[in-house]
Amino acid sequence: MSAIYRREMRAYFTSAIGYVFVAIFFAVSGGVFVFTTLYAMSADVTQYFTYLLLLLAVLLPLLTMKLFSEERRQRTEQMLLTAPVSIFSMVSAKFLAAYTVFAGCMGLSSLSFLLLYPYGYVKTAMWLGNLLAMLLVGMAFIAIGLFVSALTENQLAAAVGSMGIILLFLLISLVNRIIPVYWLRAVVSSFSIFSRFQNFTQGIFDVAALIYYLSVTAVFLFLTMRVYDKRRYL
Repeated sequence: MSAIYRREMRAYFTSAIGYVFVAIFFAVSGGVFVFTTLYAMSADVTQYFTYLLLLLAVLLPLLTMKLFSEERRQRTEQMLLTAPVSIFSMVSAKFLAAYTVFAGCMGLSSLSFLLLYPYGYVKTAMWLGNLLAMLLVGMAFIAIGLFVSALTENQLAAAVGSMGIILLFLLISLVNRIIPVYWLRAVVSSFSIFSRFQNFTQGIFDVAALIYYLSVTAVFLFLTMRVYDKRRYL
């Protein structure tokens, strides 16, 4: 598992994808920080992290699109499948590599708010709640991207497919507003990534939301393992 993890981490920074992701992430997050915090003269971290949530829907599929599709395109997939490593370890290593890059960028970008602490503006609970929510959302998005990447050898198709599924999870909350039936609205809302995100933005640790994000991550990682479990015996 560790060998695959190191291989994937090295691959991010021996190709353009890792550098492009980091550059775009910091450029956009820096711009959002200036616009929502410095220019607006506001210490409300919620708006900053909400904009970044929308950014992740586009950026994280770029980080995951090559993880399995590139293996199929280069015909190195069989080497992975016949290596002395379990499918669980293979999928986990690729997931952790992508998550390490994302979490590192997310953690560093969130430190921008430390600039405001001498002025006593930032509410620590809200800052930590938003950061935790972003790390959980990113975990779910990466798992979705990993699953879609396992279905195709076309990186563009993997990126677009991942974006489509992620946007569907985000847009559920908008659709929910036009549903007249309360119980149906409650059911639909329970699948919304954005609705679950909102409690954390207020500094509230939502155990149900935590379980939801971990469940989405586990489901898509399980589906990815099933894809390769089936492919190993073809």
